[in-house]
Amino acid sequence: MKEINKVVLAYSGGLDTSVIAKWLAETYDCEVVTFTADLGQGEEVEPARAKAEALGIKEIYIEDLREEFVRDFVFPMFRANTVYEGEYLLGTSIARPLISKRLIEIANETGADAISHGATGKGNDQVRFELGAYALKPGVHVIAPWREWDLNSREKLMAYCAEHDIQIEKKKGKSPYSMDANLLHISYEGDILEDPWAEAEDDMWRWSVSPENAPDKPLYIDLTYKKGDIVAIDGQEMTPAEVLTHLNKVGGDNGIGRLDIVENRYVGMKSRGCYETPGGTIMLKGHRAIESITLDREVAHLKDELMPRYAKLIYNGYWWSPEREMLQKMIDESQECVNGVVRLKLYKGNVVVVGRKSEDSLFDENIATFEDDAGAYDQADAEGFIKLNALRLRIAANKGRKLG
Repeated sequence: MKEINKVVLAYSGGLDTSVIAKWLAETYDCEVVTFTADLGQGEEVEPARAKAEALGIKEIYIEDLREEFVRDFVFPMFRANTVYEGEYLLGTSIARPLISKRLIEIANETGADAISHGATGKGNDQVRFELGAYALKPGVHVIAPWREWDLNSREKLMAYCAEHDIQIEKKKGKSPYSMDANLLHISYEGDILEDPWAEAEDDMWRWSVSPENAPDKPLYIDLTYKKGDIVAIDGQEMTPAEVLTHLNKVGGDNGIGRLDIVENRYVGMKSRGCYETPGGTIMLKGHRAIESITLDREVAHLKDELMPRYAKLIYNGYWWSPEREMLQKMIDESQECVNGVVRLKLYKGNVVVVGRKSEDSLFDENIATFEDDAGAYDQADAEGFIKLNALRLRIAANKGRKLG
């Protein structure tokens, strides 16, 4: 076992990471530094300080990273209209590179020679945390207790707590699901969701009403974009975190953003999960709408071709990679003229685009009109265009090659 003097632990204050904090100190005979991030998960993070102190932790980091999370991670991802496997808006995936970044920065600040996390050996998060850590500090040592210890059940964890006098808060009505939340989404896994045929219980959802119970009157909102990012809602300027917080509220109130999928994990297995991403669902719809009038056709199509690759990089943990940064520069360059306002109608789980306008619009009414275009477009030109594009098809047919 490698000699470790100090380790920085990504610490939530829950059962798993509380056990990990004690286990690290005992197993590696080292100092433990805890790092707790507020990414907008909707729960107070400050209580983690008292829990860490009770474990004998001397160096405790608790940080509000909501603005950095949305500004530097969520917004850049949404400039690409990023969706994994056609549905998933990557709410868990996009939070991991920021946590890895701060783990390494804190390790550097405190002189730690290792970092640790509570991700299991079955999931994607172990890959995301560690790929990011190695990219930012190649020589760092990573300790993943779930891959080392034999405390592989809740009963064993509870027994460890009793043996080592670790106080665990017992919450009434605790959810049976494994959950992860931040400002972009909340996820649910486990329990009945492990059967892909079983419908999720309606009382599982926490951020949204069901579409059936959403208001009977639609809500209209205007999103103002500057270089691909939302800077104001209904004319009121907002910070990135304020934008997403507001959209989560109005989206959830109108039954928007529920998702039930079976996804392909990077480690090879399929996993069923349910997600609530009300604000992100609205953002994706709005961004595609403003791009529809401001982006050149071939640029828009190229972005759509690159997006699945970009989404896979984020899902698999390669945010801190040269290929992701290269794609990001191309995406950001495409957003220079993505400015304007989109009007959306929110109604019973639906996000409907009802208007879009921009001073950088490429939409030309004089050319697109079904009425008299006053010579702006010569329809006779289309004949030659079609014949030239059909040339290879006509040659093949004349040579006897048959299609269909």
